[in-house]
Amino acid sequence: QLVESGGGLVQPGGSLRLSCAASGSIFSAYNMGWYRQAPGKQREWVATISNNGRTMYADSVKGRFTISRDNAKNTVYLQMNSLKPEDTAVYYCKGTYYPYEYWGQGTQVTVSS
Repeated sequence: QLVESGGGLVQPGGSLRLSCAASGSIFSAYNMGWYRQAPGKQREWVATISNNGRTMYADSVKGRFTISRDNAKNTVYLQMNSLKPEDTAVYYCKGTYYPYEYWGQGTQVTVSS
C-alpha cells in the first residue's frame, strides 16, 4: 500500500515536498516513481528512483524537482521547487517490483496566485 501526502496550494515560484509512505518489508527492493495527471490530460511520468538510488527526470521538471528515498522509513519523496502553474496536477507515486506494480491514491498540487 502506498499513501501520498504533502500536496496543497502554493504560489508560483514556491516549493512543496511530497511524501509517499509504503507498507511492507521489501520497500528497498522497489523502483519508485512519481507521476502526475492534470485535468483533461493523460497521466505523465515525472521522476523515478531505482532500488540502487539512480534517478531520472522528465525534461519538464529537470533541475526543479528532486526525487529521493529513505529505505529506513519506507518513504519516497519529491521535492518540488520553482513551481509553475503548469505543475498543477494530482501527483501519484508508483512502486514497481517485477511483476508487481502498486499505485497510491494521489495528492493534489495546485500552483496559483
